[in-house]
Amino acid sequence: MRVLGVDPGLTRCGIGVVEGVSGRPLTMLGVGVVRTAADAEIGDRLVAVERGIEEWLDTHRPEMVAVERVFSQHNVRTVMGTAQASAVAMLCAARRGLPVALHTPSEVKAAVTGSGRADKAQVGMMVTRLLRLDAPPKPADAADALALAICHIWRAPAQNRLQRAVAAHHATKGRTP
Repeated sequence: MRVLGVDPGLTRCGIGVVEGVSGRPLTMLGVGVVRTAADAEIGDRLVAVERGIEEWLDTHRPEMVAVERVFSQHNVRTVMGTAQASAVAMLCAARRGLPVALHTPSEVKAAVTGSGRADKAQVGMMVTRLLRLDAPPKPADAADALALAICHIWRAPAQNRLQRAVAAHHATKGRTP
């Protein structure tokens, strides 16, 4: 499975591509950040994020896109920019017919480090170990994007089994899910 992970943000949108299957060593195919100027108009910034994501999709041809689920923060301006960048990533994937998975920050941290309360340094260190890299990807947004992709690869088989079990249960009861 090849997954494009997106850590959404307007100033720095982390992007990472990981390939592999659960239970086997994973491979990083690329990592980077789409940057926009904080003083640019919002529309121009969103177009820049879209172009950056589209370029990554063209280059790496992922089978799916994993995006960090936006959660409420105290800074409304920050959460708005994150939500807008997240929507751009989901739109780019949908336009290509690619499935999108949303994962919460604590879900990603727990999958990669074993603790949903891990800090950015711990996530970076574990991403480095899991992908056998020489150093943690910089900035942290890039490492977070790789962590999202890793989380999805590891969680997808269990999520698929759960969805099939729910569908089978509803089918035996004569209902649709």
